Amino acid sequence: MSVRNVLFIMCDQLRRDHLSCYGHPRLQTPNLDALAARGVRFDRAYVQSPVCGPSRMSFYTGRYVHAHGASWNMVPLQVGTMTLGDHLRPYGVRSVLVGKTHMRADYPGMARLGIDPKGEIGVRVAECGFEPYVRDDGIHPRSGHDPDPEYNDYLRAQGYGGDNPWEDWANAAEGVDGELLSGWFLKHSSRPARVPDAHSETPWLTRRAMDFIRGAGDTPWLLHLSYIKPHWPYIVPEPYASMYRPEDALPVRRAAAEREAPHPVLGAFQQHRVSRAFTEDDVRDAVMPAYMGLIKQIDDQMGVLFGFLAERGLLDSTMIVFTSDHGDYLGDHWLGEKELFHEPSVGIPLIICDPDARADATRGTACTQLAEAIDLAPTFLDVFGGWPQPHQLDGRSLRPLLFGETPADWRRHVVSEYDYAFQDARITLGTAPIECWLRMIFDGRWKYIHAEGFRPMLFDLESDPDEFIDLGADPALEPVRARLHEALFAWARKPRQRVTVSDAMLETTPVQRRVAESGVLIGYRDEADYAADIAQWRPLLASANPLVERTKRTFLKDRKP
Repeated sequence: MSVRNVLFIMCDQLRRDHLSCYGHPRLQTPNLDALAARGVRFDRAYVQSPVCGPSRMSFYTGRYVHAHGASWNMVPLQVGTMTLGDHLRPYGVRSVLVGKTHMRADYPGMARLGIDPKGEIGVRVAECGFEPYVRDDGIHPRSGHDPDPEYNDYLRAQGYGGDNPWEDWANAAEGVDGELLSGWFLKHSSRPARVPDAHSETPWLTRRAMDFIRGAGDTPWLLHLSYIKPHWPYIVPEPYASMYRPEDALPVRRAAAEREAPHPVLGAFQQHRVSRAFTEDDVRDAVMPAYMGLIKQIDDQMGVLFGFLAERGLLDSTMIVFTSDHGDYLGDHWLGEKELFHEPSVGIPLIICDPDARADATRGTACTQLAEAIDLAPTFLDVFGGWPQPHQLDGRSLRPLLFGETPADWRRHVVSEYDYAFQDARITLGTAPIECWLRMIFDGRWKYIHAEGFRPMLFDLESDPDEFIDLGADPALEPVRARLHEALFAWARKPRQRVTVSDAMLETTPVQRRVAESGVLIGYRDEADYAADIAQWRPLLASANPLVERTKRTFLKDRKP
């Protein structure tokens, strides 16, 4: 059956290795395992930046970070940047948000262009092109993200009061004397949240997604269901708070040598407060059961959601995509949070279940081809019959891989970028903000990291899958570093900034001849020369596909009155 709708599910800070279908021995995720059995599990999928904001902007724009420019969480996506909603709207598809985007709107840009932030266009610009059915970033109101989310109204209606019930009830615990214990503090992670499971944020977002689907009508839709968890605050209600013990967690992956003489950038990140906290065993022992419980809660909600789709007869017409915006170190490599390029941070789960009959041959398989977050936007465009747009989308549709076909020119590398100008590491290193760029290129074995102003880092995941040994200064591996450096430079030499004119338009109709048709005659000898030239290229225009024709009309409008 053909795909009519897309359910695009994203978790925040979910590690790939914390699903049982990816090999976790104690944390069982049967509903996501079942989704993988009906679809394809991508084993080598990577984000374009290992931090929330830029990663999500790459998911939503289909572009690398240097192209969309939103390089960290506080950097707005520039007004006018094409997003998923913009690409799908011409095909009659509603792009709807339930949950988190981490989007920072470009309000100065909107003001400069006279766009009303509360108008239809202004809302699209402020919400990554999505129609915000529910926007819930779930961050403290002083952060400027979401001063009073709809979820707070829901909690108040259930009798949970206060200025910010999200913080004081859903993300807080109670002490032995009834005192409030904030979930922001890691040592409280082992305690259950103050709200019951039914009123916690993950089930609430699931219900809101189902509310949208019930009332969606006959218009095709892409629903972005974006959960806040298992992102910190690491706190979960019962029964999940008591499901796991510290010994159920995966062993921490770190080596003493990583702290003895680390790369300067790695050493600076190891000095961050969150990294120091996760070196303490009691902190990690408090966090890990909660982190696992949050993931188990998400999997249970997947069972609720998938059962709802089955009851409404939507499974046979809905592509389901499950992924995460990045991972979480959780103490690995003497680090907390995310932001660098070890597998626990930059690698993500990606499961796609495509109901199209052409995908039957790959159901229940694992794909080992290199995939990037930017591939989802062109995949969704492909699903809804859109023409490829390589001048605007840096990724590639994954549907050939879902159908069991690997294009001969499939990528040989993945690239991820990180701007650490906003971090304490910049101060520690004394690096100018403009130089705080890290770029990773990975070919499936060798992971090369270019650090502006410092020597590179290099890891061999074949001999060192835990990435303990930095080979960036090993003289014997200079040929490997040189090869990957050139591959990274070749990638950087291909900027995709000509987004308003497609390559297809240029390839189909020589621009100078299109200019001549408008009456600007450059270099023609006489009328006969002009007539012969125009006659030669007219058949090309007649055979052009609709996208090319539309692009031509946009590029050079007919000047006739």
